[in-house]
Amino acid sequence: MNLSTATLAEVPAAIPAPHTRGDVGVGIVHFGPGAFHRAHQAAYIDALLDRDPRWGIAAVSMRSRGTVDALARQDGLYTLAIRDAAPAFRVIAAHRRFLGPNEAAQTRALLTDPAVGLVTTTVTEKGYCLAPNGTLDLSHLDIVHDLAQPDVPASVIGWIVAGLAARRGAGVSPFVVLPCDNLASNGAKIRAALIAFAHAVDAALADWIAEHVDVRSTMVDSITPAGDDTLTHDVAAALGGLTDDAAVQREAFSQWVIEENGRPLGPDLASVGATLTRDVAGYERAKLRILNGAHSTLAYAGLLRGHASVAEAMCDTDLAPFVDAMIRRDIAAVLPAVPGLDLDAYRKSVLARFRNPGIVHRLEQIAQDGSQKLPYRLGDTLAANRVAGRMPRHVVAALGCWIAFLMARARAGITIIDPKAARLAKVARDGDPRAVARTLVEEAIGFLPDLATDHAAVAAIGDAAAHADAGEWERVFDAACQ
Repeated sequence: MNLSTATLAEVPAAIPAPHTRGDVGVGIVHFGPGAFHRAHQAAYIDALLDRDPRWGIAAVSMRSRGTVDALARQDGLYTLAIRDAAPAFRVIAAHRRFLGPNEAAQTRALLTDPAVGLVTTTVTEKGYCLAPNGTLDLSHLDIVHDLAQPDVPASVIGWIVAGLAARRGAGVSPFVVLPCDNLASNGAKIRAALIAFAHAVDAALADWIAEHVDVRSTMVDSITPAGDDTLTHDVAAALGGLTDDAAVQREAFSQWVIEENGRPLGPDLASVGATLTRDVAGYERAKLRILNGAHSTLAYAGLLRGHASVAEAMCDTDLAPFVDAMIRRDIAAVLPAVPGLDLDAYRKSVLARFRNPGIVHRLEQIAQDGSQKLPYRLGDTLAANRVAGRMPRHVVAALGCWIAFLMARARAGITIIDPKAARLAKVARDGDPRAVARTLVEEAIGFLPDLATDHAAVAAIGDAAAHADAGEWERVFDAACQ
């Protein structure tokens, strides 16, 4: 039997579950009810509903019915498995409505409902139909479709504007929009996209959105592996034999940072652990440089040293201390202070998460698209140190490991997964490490353009690449400690 309200009483008493929750209304419409949303934002809302039942979620899937149908079969119930040294399980019951791509009328009615005060989204960065410069791509096929057929939108931008237009026409106050994808300055970018789309439809609507609609930036963080047979088995065992077709899993750590702008948000998310701040960008910067910068370093150095996962790489008694020292000496030292964020405590929590044996985060996945990621994960830290008159030897060594990784892949004929793959493979295959470093810096592939005039830093990166390529790890790590 499946988990549902009819079988909820069979869930073992040790598993937290909403046995006594009263009537829950729909106050949130969420687009993109994939695993991350159900493991992350929905868990916060679920914790809130016991004290404020107005904020149940309507899940809207724009592409397929699989997830919403699975939720509907189980009356919105599903299991959240926390993967840690001490695993835990919890039954979530935050979702009240389940809408698929062919239910436009019902979705529009929900968006117009005065009880709905918040619209959240997890549709991936691509789902917002933005151009490379971060503005709305009016030539995107979904946007073209939505401008021609606004009653049946295909994009989340089209849907939100349609909902806002309906509320304006009905004299209903607008909802707050909360994008929850890892897109820098996501609130500002989505707000601009909504206004641009509306302007193409109705200039007065665009002006109304610009004046009245609250779109906030957020930062979200929690490692959420895809479901697998192990999850299915573990959940069934935890539930005493009940089947759960919508179970999700994540690490214990979860962070939801939301822009505070003095206007009412609606649900009191701060009361269930969300962070409201006027400096979301500061949290984004800390995450990008500390967590993501360390992740990339572990990926390239770890793969060169024969490791497969983050947790495995963190068992490397040379590499793990190197990454810790990089965060302390090179990264945190040049990060501006962020109100409410203790950078040293954050460093410790990141390293503890990396060591989590319950999460298998593959280095191969992290290593993808390095030319796009590294300028922001490590390049900005390098630049900040150089402005301060410092040579960040750990970051330099990490960038050298990326070059050595590229050369190892090119020599072995292994495909490099990167938008610049063809050029990277050619450069890495044809040159020595120092020449590869110079070429990539000159072409600003994986490096910020201004680095080309910093000959000392370029030479240091080339030296680190040569040592890593030769497997001279003592020299890689020793040079970093100079």
